[in-house]
This record gives sequence, structure tokens and C-alpha cells, in this order.
Amino acid sequence: MVVVRSEVIVAAQVDPEWWSSGLWNGRPISEFLRQRDITAVFRFLHARGVSYGRIAALVGLSPHRATEIAKGVRQVTAYEVLERIAVGLHIPRPAMGLGRDEDSAMPVDSSIETVAGGAGRSPARMRSSEVGGLVRLRLGLDEALAASSVAPRQLELIEQSAGEHLRVYPSASPQTMLSLLAADCREVQVLSLRRQPAAVQARLSAVAALLATMCADALMRLGDVAEARRWYGTAIHAADDSGEARFRVLVRAQAAMLPYYFGDPAQTVALADAALAATSVASSSGALAAAGRARALARIGATEQARSAVDQARRLFDQAGDEDTDVAFRFPAKRLLLYLSGAYTWLGDTVKAYRVQDEALRLYGTAPAVPIDVALIALDRSMCLARDRRATEAAATARDAVVDLPEAQRTEIILTRATDVATAIPEESQRGEVATLTDYIRACRERARRLGATAALGP
Repeated sequence: MVVVRSEVIVAAQVDPEWWSSGLWNGRPISEFLRQRDITAVFRFLHARGVSYGRIAALVGLSPHRATEIAKGVRQVTAYEVLERIAVGLHIPRPAMGLGRDEDSAMPVDSSIETVAGGAGRSPARMRSSEVGGLVRLRLGLDEALAASSVAPRQLELIEQSAGEHLRVYPSASPQTMLSLLAADCREVQVLSLRRQPAAVQARLSAVAALLATMCADALMRLGDVAEARRWYGTAIHAADDSGEARFRVLVRAQAAMLPYYFGDPAQTVALADAALAATSVASSSGALAAAGRARALARIGATEQARSAVDQARRLFDQAGDEDTDVAFRFPAKRLLLYLSGAYTWLGDTVKAYRVQDEALRLYGTAPAVPIDVALIALDRSMCLARDRRATEAAATARDAVVDLPEAQRTEIILTRATDVATAIPEESQRGEVATLTDYIRACRERARRLGATAALGP
């Protein structure tokens, strides 16, 4: 038989005698009731076999909310909620300082009209019911504000999770990262849909900017250009909402990569300019934006502007570049050299390109934590070899760059650059190693399609 009346359920599982004779952690439960310590009350019941789901049903809360209260993540201060708890759990109202049991029918806001209509009466002569009504109103407002905010520890956990993603991201496959990022994106979305205090919302927006940028970058690596563009838009929106210039610069600098690899490099220049204009303070993200701008200017043939941008990137890096690290979205010396490799390659200055490539590879080491960066440097070298009319060596170097990557990292961003190498080799030299490279790129793309490598985020 299914029992639907809460009174019967309470009688079956909650003994009213507990409230007068029960002990919790060696102390009478009545002490916790007087203190209105609902966390202790819920734990006391749970220890006696009453599930948090059943407690939630009895007092009119969601199971998630009841669990948060039991864990101490949330506190109950609203008079109306305290009354519901007392009635639902058959706790004598006086035991919680809620007045007599027969007062339970009193509306929470019964004094609002009385106070508003009694302007001619001195506050000192207000009836006790009016004072009580104002107290309940204030407590209710406090509860509403608390209900819409994120517990400090919860926010710290979200930020720590984002930080862990930043550490893992450079060496993980984009498919793996998208599945990991999706869960945190949903959590931030749910919390952001609630009204939050400005400081809390700013931190949530900062986390959202980082998560969205990682999603966009992963989608870009997979070649899903349209969806990557949308996620970069979300990241820019979130960064602007955070109110912090460093996130506005970072997200725009990262977004500038998309048109460089899959579009019009002139758009890269525009996005990099926007990043640099977001703040006058030197930063590693600003150095990244300047380096990306230099590489794009070189690619579109703006030689003098590109050389000037290279100087700017070096200058900004000297002022604010990061120390050696493999964390995503940081800009250590080896990443600066990766960008300068691209700039000198497109400028046709192969002597400088080879030199910065050698230095970058030395810094990345023999077992690089960021294999895609090393592959991109090798593909720049292949382009230099093609420019120097060393077609066979160029094709072999490009193929090795792709082969050396784990299969899950042989994504469209790499295959597109390898295709650029094959295209740069004169037609009369398109045989032998060049034909092998072209066939291998085709096989990698087919393999990626079969594996569903371009799958985007789930619902």
C-alpha cells in the first residue's frame, strides 16, 4: 500500500519523543533545536533511518536542497521555512523558539499592511506582532539572498576543476576534453541562471570564459569551425561579463587563432587588435595577441607590419611573459617561439625560422607535454623546406610530424597545415614523398570521420 499523507509517514518514521529525549553527538537534540541548527536536525533524523529524500518531502524542500542543508553548504534562517520544518517533522514550535503551536497559522507577512498603514503611530508603540512580522520579513529576505548565492566552497571547487582542465588540456585529445568540459559548463550554466551577488557572478563568468574558450579551442582543433566560432563568442561574452580585463584580453587573443587556421587571417589581425586594446597593462595574453597578429600579418603579405608586430610581441613578452609551463592559455618562451616560427615562415625568412624552430624544440624537450605545438613547429619547418625547394625533405618532415602524434591528436588543424605543405610544393615535384604525404593525409581524414572525431558537445 502506498501512503500519500505526510502525517502517516511521520508517525511511521519520526518519533516525536526524539525531540525531547534524543541525543546527537552526545548532546541533547533540544539544544540544537533551540539554536535552530537544521543541519544537526537533518543529520539526527538521517542517522535514525530517515532518508534525506523523505525529509525533503516532509518539509517541502527539494532533495538536493535538503542534502545541501545536511552537509552544511546552506543554512536555514527564513522563519517560514523553519515553521515548515517544525510542522513537517512534528517538532514542538516552542522547542525552536517559534512561539506557541497554535500560532502556526499566522501568515509570514501579516504585519506588512499594518506597518504601512500605521504611519501615525510611534515605532516605540508598535505591537509585538508587527515587530515579529518585520523580523520574519528580514529573515525571509536573508533566506532568498542565501538561496540564490553559491557557497564559497562550491565556487572554489568549480574554479579548481577549471584549473585542472587547463593543466590537462594541452596533452589530452579534444574529444576527451569536450566530454569533461561539458559537465562543468552545465554546472556553471545552472548557477548563472539564478540571481547571484555581483562578486559571485563575476567569478562564475570568469570560469565560464575559460571553459568556453577550451571548448572552442577543442572544436577548432577538430575542424568544427562554425561551432568553434559560436563558443568563442560565448567566451567573449562571459569574459566581458566578468569585468576583468585579463580575461577580455585572453579570450580575444585565443579567438584570433580560428581565422588564422580556418579562415581569413585579416580577421586574426582584427581580433588581436581588439585584445590589445582591451587594456593598457602588459600581460602574457597581450604578448600572445601581438605574436598572433605578427603571424597573421606575415601570412597576408604585410611584411613591414609583420616585422613591427614581431618586435612588439618580443617587447611585451619581455615585460610580462610567463615562465616555463605547459598549462593551457599560458604564454612561456617556447610558445612565443612557436608563433615567431610561423611569422618568419610566412615572411620567407627561412634562416630565422629554422633558428627559432630549433630553439623552440629544445625548450619543448624530447618528450613534449604539448605534442600538438611540436607538430605545428615541424609543419612550419616543412613549409620552410618547401620554400627552399627541398620538396622531398619537406614532404617527409610533414608526414613525420603527423605520424609522431597520438592518433587522437591527428586532428583537422594538423591535417590542414600538412595540406598547406603539400600545396606549397611545386606541381612538378608532386611525386614520391609528396604523393605519400597526400595519401596519408587523406587516410587520416577518413579515419577521423569513422571515429566521429568532429562530434560536438552533447546536450
